[in-house]
Amino acid sequence: MRAITVRDREAGVGGLTLTDMPYPHAAENDVIVRVHAAGFTPGELDWPATWTDRAGRDRTPSIPGHELSGVVAELGYGTTGLTVGQRVFGLTDWARNGSLAEFTAVEARNLAPLSADIDHTVAAALPISGLTAWQGLFDHAHLTTGQTVVVHGAAGGVGSMAVQLAREAGARVVGTGRAAHRAAALGFGAQVFVDLEADDLRQVGEVDVVFDVLGGDVLERSAELVRPGGTLVSVAMPPTVQPRDGRAIFFVVEPDRDRLADLAERLRTGRLNPMVGAVRPLAETVDAFARHHGTSGKTIIQVADDQETPRS
Repeated sequence: MRAITVRDREAGVGGLTLTDMPYPHAAENDVIVRVHAAGFTPGELDWPATWTDRAGRDRTPSIPGHELSGVVAELGYGTTGLTVGQRVFGLTDWARNGSLAEFTAVEARNLAPLSADIDHTVAAALPISGLTAWQGLFDHAHLTTGQTVVVHGAAGGVGSMAVQLAREAGARVVGTGRAAHRAAALGFGAQVFVDLEADDLRQVGEVDVVFDVLGGDVLERSAELVRPGGTLVSVAMPPTVQPRDGRAIFFVVEPDRDRLADLAERLRTGRLNPMVGAVRPLAETVDAFARHHGTSGKTIIQVADDQETPRS
């Protein structure tokens, strides 16, 4: 099968190549998914799990990408809850080969069914951004109706999801970003926008929750916004400054089949809209990695379509 692989950690994006790889093995409770569309995180080439397995052993050549949408091609021993030919989407394991391939092995519990009226390219943009936004807002920060939340990077993939979910929950949403992102952030539902390059962040006053995807100085300055009992939650880096009489949390998104199904239903009914940017073929993945900084929305790699006969 065709896949994007990486062998040399020092080479960065330049080390990505399109090559032939063996068809994956379905372990117990796995499924093999024929990948139709895949998403990637630009920084994943710096993640230790891209290069070693959970025991610390080298696992190169490795296949990056962890978001996928596709069709179940094979069931591993003991796998239940899914069937061959079923449309699914979800997350691959961080320390196993990923989704930038024609086929990939995934634990069945990391996948959710996908209805026929959701396009694979849209579904592939949902798992990391949607689960990260939900888990940060509700599982970690316990955001409730009537509270105020600041969402940094409100026009980005994760931030835009957080804005939409927070508004639907009845929260007041303050979005932040660059001036060029104002219209997009307000379009997703932010009621107030703060330009991080020109405005004083303190103008928003005390808030119940700060959801951070940027890290660095923005994260540090955000601690003083959190009112007593509130929460500062970040997916960028562990907070170095604690809110006074509040909590500071760093987390890594976790797969959640039930929540994926809920997010897909919100997408299907128009209550949630992931930011899909360019859709590129598998052969253009290296260029897509290299150009991600200048693109709007999440770049999706289209690996296959219903008319293709995949190589094995």
